[in-house]
Amino acid sequence: MTLNASTSRIAAVALAASVATTGGLALAPTAAFAVPEGGYGDLVEQVSPSVVFIEVTGKASPANFEGELPENMPEELRRRFEDMMPEHGQRGDRARQGLGSGFIVSEDGLIVTNAHVVAGAETVTVKLSDDRSFEAEVLGSDRLTDLAVIKVTAGEPLPAVAFGSSDDMRVGDEVMAVGNPFGLGGSVTSGIISAKSRNINAGPYDDFIQTDAAINRGNSGGPLFNNDGEVIGVNTAIFSPGGGSVGIGFAVPSDLVQEVVADLSDDGEITRGWLGVQIRPMSDEIADVLGYATPRGAVVEMVQPDSPAQAAGLENGDIILSFNGTQIEDLRDLTRAVADTDPEAEADVVIWRKGEEVTKSVTVGTLDQQDA
Repeated sequence: MTLNASTSRIAAVALAASVATTGGLALAPTAAFAVPEGGYGDLVEQVSPSVVFIEVTGKASPANFEGELPENMPEELRRRFEDMMPEHGQRGDRARQGLGSGFIVSEDGLIVTNAHVVAGAETVTVKLSDDRSFEAEVLGSDRLTDLAVIKVTAGEPLPAVAFGSSDDMRVGDEVMAVGNPFGLGGSVTSGIISAKSRNINAGPYDDFIQTDAAINRGNSGGPLFNNDGEVIGVNTAIFSPGGGSVGIGFAVPSDLVQEVVADLSDDGEITRGWLGVQIRPMSDEIADVLGYATPRGAVVEMVQPDSPAQAAGLENGDIILSFNGTQIEDLRDLTRAVADTDPEAEADVVIWRKGEEVTKSVTVGTLDQQDA
């Protein structure tokens, strides 16, 4: 968001953003309670008809990149990135093919997947577990959460799965993932929730479920099930120094997924608030001076011209302590609080300026999706 907290993506996290040629990466998340008696066979039979496999065709665009790639970038990710650059001879109009996964959430054909799976797609083909295929329409996608909603028309009700609560899941709960790794289709893996609320520096909505269920390319957009057959996450990324599964994957939690899917299904767009500042974390030195045990708040590095922040009187060097009632402990707290505020709404911003707390009232703007 153009609240522009600088988010350096950790190189070792291969965000399943590379669907070109080889398909996207994905992952498996959460489960609940004990492994079903007798294994996962009944559960697999129950949910598999709702999991779909997605094939995408489009045009590959040369990367618009200046400078050097990070030295610690995984070799496979580096190779793919370089292959997209003009000096490596790739034609900008070369056909791109990608693979991914998704799952049906309504009988009339609404399907959830990752935004990177369908990004730049000219055609999207959905294949069901019974081998029927349909052309899909992309209703909308959201880059900040890497979620997309597509739709197929089958002429009859399709088997849909329900969402469960990701917040109810615990570290150690079992989960099962179904997806399309390497285009193989119908692959099932199981594991546990290894951690919750993971921040992998992918953006302001980082709140991932971490799982050790095996996830590979092509699993992107696939569902993470609990033992009740409810979706509690959308497989999105893996930690992979070498490109393969090493048992560390990340899924978007279902509580967030449901909000985004409802918004995208309505009009294909996500509307978010905008403040118009560039921010950085508070330093340890400033925290000591202010008497905080640990750094908190967001330090304003720059106020953008003609922004809500400028109109409200925010200045460079201000430390934002709370926004619209939300205490700001780190940068993500501010980016989320602003983004989740309705445009044109009035919000109080508590700042620290020149040794005292000051409250400013701001009229929140609308985030331009190009800047998101």
